[in-house]
Amino acid sequence: MTLFDGITARIVETSRLGVGILERAGDDSSTPAERTVVLVHGNVSSSLFWQELMQDLPSDIRVIAVDLRGFGATEHSPIDATRGLRDFSDDLHATLEELGLDAVHLVGWSMGGGVIMQYALDHPVLSLTLQAPVSPYGFGGTRRDGSRLTDDDAGTGGGGANPDFVQRLNDHDTTDEAPTSPRSVFRAAYVAAGYTSEHEDVWVDSMLTTSTAEGNYPGDGVPSENWPGFAAGTIGVLNTMAPRYHDVSAIVELERKPPILWIHGTDDAIVSDGSFFDLNHLGALGVVPEWPGDEIAPAQPMVSQTRDVLGAYTDAGGAVTEITLEGVGHAPHLERPAEFRQALLSVIGYLGTPVDPAPPTEAIILRSAD
Repeated sequence: MTLFDGITARIVETSRLGVGILERAGDDSSTPAERTVVLVHGNVSSSLFWQELMQDLPSDIRVIAVDLRGFGATEHSPIDATRGLRDFSDDLHATLEELGLDAVHLVGWSMGGGVIMQYALDHPVLSLTLQAPVSPYGFGGTRRDGSRLTDDDAGTGGGGANPDFVQRLNDHDTTDEAPTSPRSVFRAAYVAAGYTSEHEDVWVDSMLTTSTAEGNYPGDGVPSENWPGFAAGTIGVLNTMAPRYHDVSAIVELERKPPILWIHGTDDAIVSDGSFFDLNHLGALGVVPEWPGDEIAPAQPMVSQTRDVLGAYTDAGGAVTEITLEGVGHAPHLERPAEFRQALLSVIGYLGTPVDPAPPTEAIILRSAD
């Protein structure tokens, strides 16, 4: 593991499994919850991706980055996908319990956004920062209102993973010799065109911590009579986000609604209304053959679904700040670190009055094109 200056790593032994976390060397473990930020990474990544942000946050904030099971330094225990993202969120809760932390500020990236939304359904939180989050209705296979396209969630889950990409993860391929190498996928999908970083090797190393053991990434698939011929299985990472298992739209009904920051880019290749990882969208483009048409297999409008759910959240009394970054891909915290840092500090109340865990009923939605 390549650790940046001032970043330390350790294993927290919980009641569920051993969890890898990153911390800053000078952080005070007695810092109150109002100044404690916990960072949760997304799919095919780890806590290593958060290190620049950790370095940049003010010294009087306690910041912790957690590895989800099967990623980074956390144990590679099998994932029961029929629980949605609850294995991950329950692991997170066990980790925070072991650290003596109750309600904190949670930041979730991509799949991690789904993890922290599930966490908020089960436990108190002070705020949620959703960076390019998976739709509240899962990944693939749903209409805008969240209704499922097929009874078996055809075209979603572990069966849709590219086998060559999985093999290259398993082989710890650090080259860019193929479009399916982790480095090539990072450049094409994780960030927008033009992003460069002296730390790219670290980001690739983070991706390569992904466990490809049975029950981890990507998960199993089952045959389907529906196009494209497979459906979600019951174990592994990708199946956790199949719509039959993952639906966190009930955050709208939370009695105490934490303030939410939703930050995302306009050039996101992974989470968008035309995702290049959505087989229905690829079918419409002719990449996947024999697409049955938009009436049967429409692309999932992921961003629109998130906007609808968060709009209902504000209508129900919650506070949501939406920041849309023009020309940014799937990783705003890497591509536009200053804007991300400013937005995060604002939602946790650092730049003004501390955030009230019970926000005012008047919703605030802010949109920014820059």
